[in-house]
Amino acid sequence: MKRHLLAVAALAAILLSACEKEKPQEPDSPQAPGELTVSPQSIEAVQAGGEYSITVTSPTRPKLSGQPGWITVEDGVFKDFKLTYKLTVGANESDQTRQATITVSAGTLSGTFTVSQAAKEQSQDPGQGQGPGPFPPEPAGEVDADLTNPEASAAARSVYSFLREKAGVKMLSGVQSGGTANNNDNVDAIFRMTGSHPALAGYDYIFLQYSPTPSSWSWKVDYGDISAARTQWEAGGLVSFMWHWNVPTSEEAWEKGRKGDFGGYNFYCDKTAFSIKRALTSGTWENEFILKDIEKVAGYLRLLQQAGIPVLWRPLHEAAGNYTLYGPGGAWFWWGREGAEPCRQLWKLLRDKLEGEYGLDNLIWVWTLDATVGAENDYASWYPGNDLVDIVGVDIYADDTEAKARQYDAAVALSGGHKLVTVSECGNIPNPGKCINSGQKWNWFLVWSLEDYPLNTKDYWKSLMNSEYVYTRENMPSLK
Repeated sequence: MKRHLLAVAALAAILLSACEKEKPQEPDSPQAPGELTVSPQSIEAVQAGGEYSITVTSPTRPKLSGQPGWITVEDGVFKDFKLTYKLTVGANESDQTRQATITVSAGTLSGTFTVSQAAKEQSQDPGQGQGPGPFPPEPAGEVDADLTNPEASAAARSVYSFLREKAGVKMLSGVQSGGTANNNDNVDAIFRMTGSHPALAGYDYIFLQYSPTPSSWSWKVDYGDISAARTQWEAGGLVSFMWHWNVPTSEEAWEKGRKGDFGGYNFYCDKTAFSIKRALTSGTWENEFILKDIEKVAGYLRLLQQAGIPVLWRPLHEAAGNYTLYGPGGAWFWWGREGAEPCRQLWKLLRDKLEGEYGLDNLIWVWTLDATVGAENDYASWYPGNDLVDIVGVDIYADDTEAKARQYDAAVALSGGHKLVTVSECGNIPNPGKCINSGQKWNWFLVWSLEDYPLNTKDYWKSLMNSEYVYTRENMPSLK
């Protein structure tokens, strides 16, 4: 009996084992991926626009950044480490193709995909020009031999010829002024640190509305005092001026500004509602305001002209690129808020007024790009054109001192190689030797401040100012 029971038990065990083998297995839970992937990595959108999808696989819920205003994104459900976004691409009514590089990130992981869109076909009548519009890069060529202003002063032409001759040989060292943006404090600080002065000094009309401050104020700024720029120029250095253009956020703020209360003024988009389109429209208070400001800044630039000082002049900086990176109204500065066309028009207005009406012949016009990744896709639509720009600058803030191939190649391509290029602002300084040995012909670097960028150590500054690839003020030739 015992043997029989054992046999039965053995048979039962065999049958149970067989049943367990035949039982369907539960699927394993999906494993979190170790990397982030994007599929597809590129979308070719038709001119009329439409809907497209992007699927992202990542260990945590991803986020998108960098989508331009002509693309809207509908979020999806994040399940099994996958999420599908629906993209709606608006119609492209311009005669230029457009492209955006969008970043997908999850923690420290990231990936990108591009959206390219065909241009609207333009009918051409025989004998008719294309009219105003974006200026595509021209075929590759030599850097222009002359400034775009045929009436440019002899000193301005001398500076430009020098920069053209030395491109790819040496970079000029430079620093932006601090405080009132109208002094040589940082220039002198570099001398105390290294024993040499920077070859280029940068100044800023950022406090134009306050200039000149009332005599009763303890804080002073007066752009009629050109002693800092005069000292730099007479010692053999070059002079650069920019303009953080403060504007009133409303007509009421402007009226208060007439009485010395500038609390309603700013230049950041999120701090002022000032409209560039209205400013370009005759009869508006905004138009009256900018014309008065242009007249005022022209008066200060004329003082430099009368002193024989040429100016590397770079207004409307960093508009090119960041508008579409941050969406409509997402530009940093008001002159970029409403798109490329108004910004180009304002650049043209500045040239017409400063050169045509006010007769300034000492300006070398520097168009400044935003170097954020992906911005280069929109450079061409913002570019005023090779006939209105002398030098293309790129403002570069990076966590290294390496050569900057992406930024350099984009800057050169913008003009088809017809314009000089420069690091018009930087944080940590790209190493001039590495840049030049990589074939990057940056004309100068200009450091924004002396305190905020940890790789610009005292030893690094000393090595730069003693480098065979760097001009200091002391080894600049006379360009007068």
